[in-house]
Amino acid sequence: MKKAAYPNYLLGVLLIILAFNNVDSLALGLVLQGIKIELDLSDTQLGFLTGFAFALFYSVMGIPLARWADRGNRVTVIALTAAVWSLMVALCGLAKSFSQLLLIRVGVAVGEAGCTPPAYSLIADYFTRAERPRAVSIYLLGGPLSGVIGYWLAGWLNQLYGWRMMFIIIGFPGLVLAALAWFTLKEPRRGEPATQVVRGDESDSPSRYGTRELGISQPSLKDVFVTLWANRTLRHLLFSFSVMYFFGYGIVQWLPAFIIRSYGVKTGELGTWFAMIYGFGGILGTFGGGELASRCAARNERLQLKATAVAYSSLGIIFAFIYLSTDYHIALALIALSAVGGTMASGPLFAMIQTLVPQRMRAVSIAIIYFFANLIGAGLGPLAVGALSDLFRQWAGEESLRYALLTLCPGYFWSGWHLWYASRTVARDLQNVSGGPDLTVQTLKSASGDLPCP
Repeated sequence: MKKAAYPNYLLGVLLIILAFNNVDSLALGLVLQGIKIELDLSDTQLGFLTGFAFALFYSVMGIPLARWADRGNRVTVIALTAAVWSLMVALCGLAKSFSQLLLIRVGVAVGEAGCTPPAYSLIADYFTRAERPRAVSIYLLGGPLSGVIGYWLAGWLNQLYGWRMMFIIIGFPGLVLAALAWFTLKEPRRGEPATQVVRGDESDSPSRYGTRELGISQPSLKDVFVTLWANRTLRHLLFSFSVMYFFGYGIVQWLPAFIIRSYGVKTGELGTWFAMIYGFGGILGTFGGGELASRCAARNERLQLKATAVAYSSLGIIFAFIYLSTDYHIALALIALSAVGGTMASGPLFAMIQTLVPQRMRAVSIAIIYFFANLIGAGLGPLAVGALSDLFRQWAGEESLRYALLTLCPGYFWSGWHLWYASRTVARDLQNVSGGPDLTVQTLKSASGDLPCP
């Protein structure tokens, strides 16, 4: 393979691995109602299963796995953990009780925790600062692709064969992907532990290549926490992600169950709708967000954060109208709008995090963000919705889930507030990370004002 083509190949393989990494969570949300009936569970138990139990181990294991990735072979981490979550997802179909399913989901969480942080770190090594929003957005297209696989395939497999066989079938492709990563991806640090390949000044033209000296020893975990906490922009991003995950995961994880309960839709039909909505809508939003950031706000992170703050705040209004709607088709149209808007910010935000931290802290920084965001957000969000749904059932009956979800909608404004405040400090924090001011005309303009699209 030509050297110039390898970064794009790497990006493609990581994208596909991410797609299957997310499939089981989407599939689980689609079959919650069937699991509830077969295993005789309450909404609170379902919320604990999809939320806190999974997020706790995903978050806790993410940090040591990311530490391994920052000091060792990131390809090995990705391949081995992909094999683990693949086997665990298949085992979900053999669970006979709530406790068994809970333990298996813990195993899934441990496997999934090793996928994303090393992937972001690898991407940051092969793409410059100006290229990263687009590159990370392309990688995150794995999310919408998982929507197509997870919703469409899982919906029909569940309707035709039941949720147990569905989990077994969607679990095994991960083993093939683990082998693909193991045999075809390369760790750029191998054989060059003291240098990092840098293109230009890591923000300028990709036509100039050089190397940057790196310390061989990895920073301690304490040093990583101190560095991240001292960065005001990263603090606001951490709070924003935690809040957004709490309300966002709580809403999205229960969305299929809401549609099934309130409108009586079968999983096959709903899976088809959601595959189109989150597949095509997510692709449009994810790629469009990265493309806009690279074209209209390249190296202008302040503008990226302001636009993201407005987008996230708007989601609170959109989701509120989804749950206030009594028409199935209007609700689906609004869900499609939320799928586009909700995915536009992912690429620019995660690319920004990689630019805000030193190279040897990149995987751990993502793991720390995920630790708090998943533990607080993904862990407690679905559990809160399930508990509220059981509480509201006394007066709302079968519509209790609608009102529980509606209660969480204003949380998006809180997340947007943190992003807006992060835009005030990002230029200064980026300058501190680079060790001094960047003297290029483009950067000076970006730090002082907004740039038009080229």
